[in-house]
Amino acid sequence: MAVSRLDRQLRIEGWDQSALDRSRIGVVGDDDLLASLFVLSAAALGVSRLVVVAPLLDRRLVDMALGLHPLLDLTHLQGFHTHPAMDGCFGRCDLLVDLSHYGLANKLLLERGFREDLPVLRGFCLETGDVQGLRAFSYVKGREWREIEGIISPMSLPGKHFDDGALDIIVAGMVLEEVRSILMHRRAYPGLVEYRRGRLHGGGRQSEILVVGAGALGNFVGLGLALSGFSRCTFMDPDVVELTNLNRQVFFHDAVGQRKSEVLSGRLSRLFGLESRAEVAYIQDHPDLGAYDVVLDCVDSFETRIFLSEQCQRQKKRLISGGTSPSAAQVVVYDPARGGPAPAELLGLAEIVRARGEASRLRERASCTYQPDPSVVMTNQIAAGFMVERLRMLLDGQEPGNVFYDSASDLRVVAGD
Repeated sequence: MAVSRLDRQLRIEGWDQSALDRSRIGVVGDDDLLASLFVLSAAALGVSRLVVVAPLLDRRLVDMALGLHPLLDLTHLQGFHTHPAMDGCFGRCDLLVDLSHYGLANKLLLERGFREDLPVLRGFCLETGDVQGLRAFSYVKGREWREIEGIISPMSLPGKHFDDGALDIIVAGMVLEEVRSILMHRRAYPGLVEYRRGRLHGGGRQSEILVVGAGALGNFVGLGLALSGFSRCTFMDPDVVELTNLNRQVFFHDAVGQRKSEVLSGRLSRLFGLESRAEVAYIQDHPDLGAYDVVLDCVDSFETRIFLSEQCQRQKKRLISGGTSPSAAQVVVYDPARGGPAPAELLGLAEIVRARGEASRLRERASCTYQPDPSVVMTNQIAAGFMVERLRMLLDGQEPGNVFYDSASDLRVVAGD
């Protein structure tokens, strides 16, 4: 079963699943969701041994992680990492992940990384004045200490700090991407990944949201919506859960054969209190978008994305479209009030469809069984987190630009605000 579940990432060129399975990863968290989200996505990826020092882990997310990866060896030591004596918890670890928000833990972990030549991956949400965002950084021995000063928390000890569910989803994905690169003996990212935007004021939480596609993007978009306080959401997807979905579609560990939209909607409602609805249908059969304030495009078909772009243009509906590959992700925003091209136009999807010699038609059925393309959890969660980010900015009166992420690029994130 494990090989089948991980099939889509095993198809990625140069992939070494055994490196993830045999490694032991130490994680330091805080009293927030970030460490729990990292555990969930690491389990989906097939990481098998985690030692987590944190005051709490979200039981809902941990149960999902253990459902996805029943052989996960998860040790949770409840508390804060505040003394060198606790270093023994991380014996035989291959790398350390620092998701904390206090300088004492940051310095203890960096000192151990320096002393033992051990990679330390750091990720966190940030807030400075009216600016909020995130940072991610990989320390390997030899890096300039001047760079490291930028990722030490100004708080020496644990305390109240800014945290954000959608940003946490992005941070967990970026840090896990670095975990994968280092364990598979690829180059650690040489710079500081940083994303910033203006402070949000919480508007639009009662908007009617339509999420088209309940697969990998739809799963993390649903989670991001729930963690951001949205409740009135409809999930539309005609497909059923398949075993090969489970390396990235984190709500479905025990739902193979069931309808994706129904499972996702039901579990988000039960676990997070959403007032969500499921539509087991193709968007082509229900093109009237009048009931919705914003449409989120989480589909994996160019033809369907073209259809959604055309319908949102015609019906003057705001559209946020996400797309991924094994190493990259993009989020394109269309707001008819501001004009500009819809996502399919901007990305040239019609030309791509024509160039690959396929008829420009709407799909009848194209589940993951018949589309054996490589796919992995990290880019899906990063794209989904940015989709929820752009939605919140849009409803808050800001002007969200498009986002392009590439794990193979020295720039990593290009975000236009």
